[in-house]
Amino acid sequence: MAVSISVLMLLAILAVVFLRNGALKLSHALVCVLLGFHLASTSMAPTIQNGLAATTDVVSSLRP
Repeated sequence: MAVSISVLMLLAILAVVFLRNGALKLSHALVCVLLGFHLASTSMAPTIQNGLAATTDVVSSLRP
């Protein structure tokens, strides 16, 4: 649960930065949000979640 909240916050911050810089239009952001909601209700959702969890594990195991 903590990982999904962190990813959600990261994506929200990136979306705000892109919107402020003009690199992302509001309509594009809405399309991305709708795509995310639709992906969450498909059979691909567990695969995407497992991929994000594996990526998080790899990143957290890196030492600078």
